[in-house]
Amino acid sequence: MTTQSIEELIIEGIRDRKGHNITIVDMSAIEAAPVEKFIIAEGTSTMQVGALADSVRDYLLRNGGIKPFNYDGYGASEWIVVDYGNIMVHIFVPETRSRYCLEELWSDAVITDIPDLD
Repeated sequence: MTTQSIEELIIEGIRDRKGHNITIVDMSAIEAAPVEKFIIAEGTSTMQVGALADSVRDYLLRNGGIKPFNYDGYGASEWIVVDYGNIMVHIFVPETRSRYCLEELWSDAVITDIPDLD
């Protein structure tokens, strides 16, 4: 499966549970970057952040047969990361996303905001 296909499934999985403020941070042209892309999204509560991460994992497994290499953050559920090799999915509550601001850390990357559906 291509990186583009995986990216599309991740976005669909986030949207399936009403995730919002989806941003793609494309670091594929940055030599020192740890991965090709970050996909960042928000949930309104820690419960929704957990549901979004579950949705992404379930959606990719069901529709692409893809399991994550690893995932972390379910304990507090303020920031859950799901590792798909070349793509890392970061799902935050808004306050934690503002605090860490991953988009600014990789400001030399190509940043694309995906419009919310509603």
